[in-house]
Amino acid sequence: MTPGARVQAAIELLDQIIAAAHEGGAAADTIVQRYFATRRYAGSKDRRAVRELVFAAIRACGEAPATGRAALLLLARDDNALAAAFDGSAHGPAPIAEDEPVAVAGSAPAWLVERMHAADLNDTEIAALIARAPLDVRVNRLVTTVEAIEAEIPGAAHIEGLPDALRLPAGSDVAPFAGRIEVQDAGSQIVSAAARAEPGMTVIDLCAGAGGKTLALAAAMQNTGRIIAADTDRARLGKLKPRADAAEVTIAEPVLLDPGREFEALTEWRGAADVVLIDAPCSGTGTWRRNPEARWRLTPDRLARLVETQRRLLQVGAGLVKPDGALVYVVCSLLDEEGAEQIDAFRARHPRWHAAPLVLPAGRARGAGVRLTPAHDDTDGFFVARLSAPC
Repeated sequence: MTPGARVQAAIELLDQIIAAAHEGGAAADTIVQRYFATRRYAGSKDRRAVRELVFAAIRACGEAPATGRAALLLLARDDNALAAAFDGSAHGPAPIAEDEPVAVAGSAPAWLVERMHAADLNDTEIAALIARAPLDVRVNRLVTTVEAIEAEIPGAAHIEGLPDALRLPAGSDVAPFAGRIEVQDAGSQIVSAAARAEPGMTVIDLCAGAGGKTLALAAAMQNTGRIIAADTDRARLGKLKPRADAAEVTIAEPVLLDPGREFEALTEWRGAADVVLIDAPCSGTGTWRRNPEARWRLTPDRLARLVETQRRLLQVGAGLVKPDGALVYVVCSLLDEEGAEQIDAFRARHPRWHAAPLVLPAGRARGAGVRLTPAHDDTDGFFVARLSAPC
């Protein structure tokens, strides 16, 4: 592909990604994969170059741009080679016209920047949310050791404070290590540790998804005890079994829930769990490093619906915890309405529950919990709180 053809491909992809953000369509990664699946003529270097251009443009635009061309014109302002690729060639974009609309640079939509400032995040913290993410993995202690994996992957480095975590060089091929390692951000590993899962416990992972935290809990429990991995998404929950089989985890029991009626499928465990982990659906503001276009998808109305879902799940989780057990609440969000304020509201409704102190290898206190941010902790953004049930 010529430089102009690469830029035109990036424009076409960005147009699809912008439309998907407005319409609730596929994620950017999925759109890129689908695009090149029908364009076999594009070599690996072309695909990589186009992908990098697309994601550079996404990261540069705080607000969703009007068009993919406008997004790339923003980059072209500071890149003469990119500007020259707007050459009007057969497969390239039209030349840049005078006074042509150009996207506006920024870290996030203005309303979200305002919410983040209110949550005591400065512009440096906000900008770090759209930087490139590292490749972190959790070594599955049930089947191997950190030392063994470290010896097999050149450049693997320990992550301080996390005995099972390694940071790998970008682009490392992890597929051959399925079952032995799980791709999991250091922050996700840290908040999973807040559950303090131990062998023999009964643990409920209330929003298990595909089971990333379920598998981490099973390793901490030495595959002894019981983990109820519950979720309302059949497709995502269906991914747990093959992952658990590969990881040699036998204590995870998938339970499909009915949205809005989650407690009905969990009555067997009412007041019986040592720990309930709620990795609640949230805005995902802490994961923009991996999904930067997600900040174009969020609206105030959607955020309000997520906050209400979180409130309801906290109520469900509280009913499952045994006396003196623990409710661990996690969101990959840095907005206070999903984190510290959500926990304050729960404690106001349940004054006999108290916030337990958390000693974690990273993060800073935020309200009754701990907040991790990319700028301060070199992790994805998270809020986590641990609440103890009354005796």
